[in-house]
Amino acid sequence: MTYLADLTQASSLMDGKRVATMRVITNTKASARRPMAGFTILEMAIVLVVIGLIIGAVTIGQDVYRNAQYQRINSTFVQSWQIAYDAYTQNTGIVPGDDATAPSGKINSDGSELCNGPSNAMLNAFLAAGIELPEGRAEGQNDRYVYEDANGNPQEVRVCFDAVNWAVPGASVGSYVARERNVMVLKNLTPSLARYLDAGIDGKADARFGRFREDSIADSTQPDSVEWSLDDRMAYGATTATSRDEDQIAVVSAYYLMNR
Repeated sequence: MTYLADLTQASSLMDGKRVATMRVITNTKASARRPMAGFTILEMAIVLVVIGLIIGAVTIGQDVYRNAQYQRINSTFVQSWQIAYDAYTQNTGIVPGDDATAPSGKINSDGSELCNGPSNAMLNAFLAAGIELPEGRAEGQNDRYVYEDANGNPQEVRVCFDAVNWAVPGASVGSYVARERNVMVLKNLTPSLARYLDAGIDGKADARFGRFREDSIADSTQPDSVEWSLDDRMAYGATTATSRDEDQIAVVSAYYLMNR
């Protein structure tokens, strides 16, 4: 009797193990057949929002950096050269490049542009008048200032002085005539930098009116405001938009009217 009872118990245990094993196999197969769960719409939306925030933060950071750079150019370079020019006229009684014995009131009375060439003519003229030179690219290159354009490529703004035709109000409202005026010439400005300087000097960006103008229309007698001819979407040397963020950006030249 004891032997039969033991066989019966052993058989029950084996049957139980078989059932348990079959359940495990069945559950494993069911799990294998169950498809992997993907992202929900809510999860995808959260990811897109995070990506948008990151891109927005990078863009804002770039804008802040560029505006800080433009502000330095305006204060330490452009305005400092205007101050140097005014100090020169006060110290010498003439404008830079004019003939002290027979003053004409014009920069470089021979009609040429006063720039700093291999002989350092412009820088030496200011130093001879006891004028401290503004901060520039380096010692002996105070007429230049290096900066980055909106695409991160290097640009170099350069300052000269000249007497040019400049549109002034005429004899009646809305009429204009061209008269010779002394100006600071700023070369190699990106369009965004030119607009920034224009807005800072004149209160708004207008290439035609104010003390800061695009060189090609400074003498225009037309009564309408004009936009700057280029923008930062244009590559260097181009006049149509390319919108490639690896290109060096196109540049313009501007005139800044001097006080005398």
